[in-house]
Amino acid sequence: MKIVVIGGSGLIGMKLVKNLRQQGHEVVAASPSSGVNAITGEGLAQALAGAQVVVDVANSPSFEDKAVLAFFETSGRNLLAAETAAGVGHHVALSVVGTDRLLASGYFRAKMAQENLIKASPVPYTIVRATQFFEFVGSIAQSATEGQTVRLPPALMQPIASDDVAAVMAEAAVKDPLNGTMELAGPEPIRLDELVRRFLSANRDGRTVTTDAHAGYFGTPVNDQSLTPGDHPRLGPTRFEDWLRCTA
Repeated sequence: MKIVVIGGSGLIGMKLVKNLRQQGHEVVAASPSSGVNAITGEGLAQALAGAQVVVDVANSPSFEDKAVLAFFETSGRNLLAAETAAGVGHHVALSVVGTDRLLASGYFRAKMAQENLIKASPVPYTIVRATQFFEFVGSIAQSATEGQTVRLPPALMQPIASDDVAAVMAEAAVKDPLNGTMELAGPEPIRLDELVRRFLSANRDGRTVTTDAHAGYFGTPVNDQSLTPGDHPRLGPTRFEDWLRCTA
């Protein structure tokens, strides 16, 4: 099966490409660095020729409100139009758990716009909404740091290892389209402040985490439902403590 991975040089993309190739599929790792650009349309038609499946795991290089919306709307329209022209039978997209609950954030509004374009397209689809990756806990800490203090709310999360996300995306790529959305989360819930506290401790980082119910998540207010999945999500097997031991 020919599978095109948009964002094939990113964190999830590289793992996904490797996973699918190990299964024996013909995989195109598509990204601007390989001459395939979903924003300009460059190389899309050639990359998609003969493809049965496209998996979109690309992310915006800028999280500024207007830029991120322009990225997901432009790339989404170009990609879905090229897929329709090429006769692609399955569009698989990586999105985020809580997208519809966090529309105060420009990033989540952009992801919602991306999802809506996918649903309106004639291409059969599967949307995989994943929780935050363990690999981005350091970025969460950095965004909430003032001096040596990290100010975070005690909101529940259920983060996941990127390896587990890539494995489920690879499964979704070779299955029939859901024409719907599935949720993917880590094996255990943990509060956001405690997650970062454990991460800093494991990395011998001297910053102190202060719990503040009014602090945001990248500036957006959150509660216990904002970042956690609904009923019956697919769960990745990797526990945060085990991941920390391997990476810290």
